[in-house]
Amino acid sequence: MAEHEPGTMDIRVQEKTFDGFIKIATRSVIAIIVCLILLAIVGA
Repeated sequence: MAEHEPGTMDIRVQEKTFDGFIKIATRSVIAIIVCLILLAIVGA
């Protein structure tokens, strides 16, 4: 079995996926906050 050397694995795909997840999570939180503010203003 080949020995693993730390730091040699290509993780570009994982980093790209994580960045996309963070973008979606951030935008979702902002959208939820905006919705809550609008609901508070309208009084629904």
